[in-house]
Amino acid sequence: MKNLNEKIRSKKLESRVDLTAMVSVSFLLIVFFMVTIDLAKPNEIQLDLPYHDESTCGKISCISEYRIITMLLDDNDKLVSYQGLLSYPIEKPKMLSYDSNGIRQELRNKKKSIQEFYGDSSRGPIVIIKPSKKCNYKNLIDILDEMAIAKIDTYAILNDFTPEESQLLAAN
Repeated sequence: MKNLNEKIRSKKLESRVDLTAMVSVSFLLIVFFMVTIDLAKPNEIQLDLPYHDESTCGKISCISEYRIITMLLDDNDKLVSYQGLLSYPIEKPKMLSYDSNGIRQELRNKKKSIQEFYGDSSRGPIVIIKPSKKCNYKNLIDILDEMAIAKIDTYAILNDFTPEESQLLAAN
């Protein structure tokens, strides 16, 4: 028989924590950080440089100045274009407009004459676009649109003006 003075103790239950929700949250956090790290990586643009063979060209690239067309962009929709080097231009610098009879026609004519000169449709003009600090964003976008319309494959945007180019823009 039981002793009446003995206390009745309750049976202790094992405490158990359900970690299912914690595992789900951890998995979602891992996926979130993996995706955001992948999206935060900088995108890169493929850069195609001209063919360079030191055995035949020396230390500079073999690019004929006949293929080089430079476009200087300034404020008030001013666009000056010349072919070759400014010190020895193949064609005198001239003012052009941003319409289909201006820069677009000029680019198409130059591309056609360069391809006929080389007898190779893959060797087109190399256009150097130089926007000044006064140039507005719209003019730069317009020039890039004209590159796509005229199917000019090789062009670069530079922001360094020679003193001669600065004088040319100031004079026009």
